[in-house]
Amino acid sequence: MYSAIMNTDTSERLVEATRALLWERGYVGTSPKAVLRAAGAGQGSMYHHFAGKRDLALAAIRRSAEELGAAAEAVLGGEGPAYDRIEAYLLRERDVLRGCPVGRLTMDPEVIADPELRAPVEEVLDRVRGRLAEVIRAGLDRGELSGPLDPEEIAATVVATVQGGYVLARATGSPTPFDSAVRGLLALLAPRATTTASA
Repeated sequence: MYSAIMNTDTSERLVEATRALLWERGYVGTSPKAVLRAAGAGQGSMYHHFAGKRDLALAAIRRSAEELGAAAEAVLGGEGPAYDRIEAYLLRERDVLRGCPVGRLTMDPEVIADPELRAPVEEVLDRVRGRLAEVIRAGLDRGELSGPLDPEEIAATVVATVQGGYVLARATGSPTPFDSAVRGLLALLAPRATTTASA
């Protein structure tokens, strides 16, 4: 029993250490030695739990993708008007200067060249876009959003604003470009008040 707990604990530490290193250094910069050091794990423990670096990285990428999807669903799947849910998604707390732990992997040539490593990234971004499109479609149907809006295109714009905002923030060393992009998109999506002429 104790051995099983220790094994589970070591496996968990390895995955979490790999997630942090992938976010910070990318796949190439994440060496097995660095993972073991960050996880506080003994030499050889990686190969006890995983087939190698790629297998461990895949587990870490899947975990990061699951968390990103869950965080998006937590705000998009709630109650309330469509605009409010989109606003909550765009304004949710993020470590903007570190970038997106999943989105940053799209700039890693080793990940992009490997269909299996790339798959969790594609799947979660598609899932978030799809969920946003559902929210936007519902908002249009209920009259909460107006204008010639295509739900899929607006959903893609929301995701692109977030991911592009991360890049601009990291490039300038300031969250200001991210915040400006989010505010600009929200202003474009904000429901317009309708006024009726008085008799």
